[in-house]
Amino acid sequence: MNRRNMLWSAVSALGAALGASRAQAATDAPSNKLKVVYHLSDAEKVNFVLGNIQNHIDGVGGPEHVTLALVIHGPALKAFHWAQASPDVSKRVGDFSKGGVELAACGNTMKAQNVTLDELLPGFVSAERGGVVRLAELQSQGYLYLRP
Repeated sequence: MNRRNMLWSAVSALGAALGASRAQAATDAPSNKLKVVYHLSDAEKVNFVLGNIQNHIDGVGGPEHVTLALVIHGPALKAFHWAQASPDVSKRVGDFSKGGVELAACGNTMKAQNVTLDELLPGFVSAERGGVVRLAELQSQGYLYLRP
């Protein structure tokens, strides 16, 4: 009987120690935010994808809880030319940029559309080697790929 009490005490102590160390590790651990890249090339999906990104941000409790990127190429890029962008698209892009979303425009598409970064909404960077190359780079860095 005495051995059973000693064994029970040892197991209980071990459980308490493990629980305490896990609680400490949870507070000390660096943030492992999910990283997601959205791919947009279809002009008719611009508002849908921007809505998905906003829902993603809202769903995780704010932009500080996720690392997001949006890579745009093809016909969809025209919706982000500052001269053609709707007020809704302009507002969303501004909010996303302030929230830390990487906004990458395909360098090849920019050349094809004869547009510069200055002619896109503020916050964009150029994916000089191409949108698909940027997508592959982000995926190799652990980003999850979404193409709504």
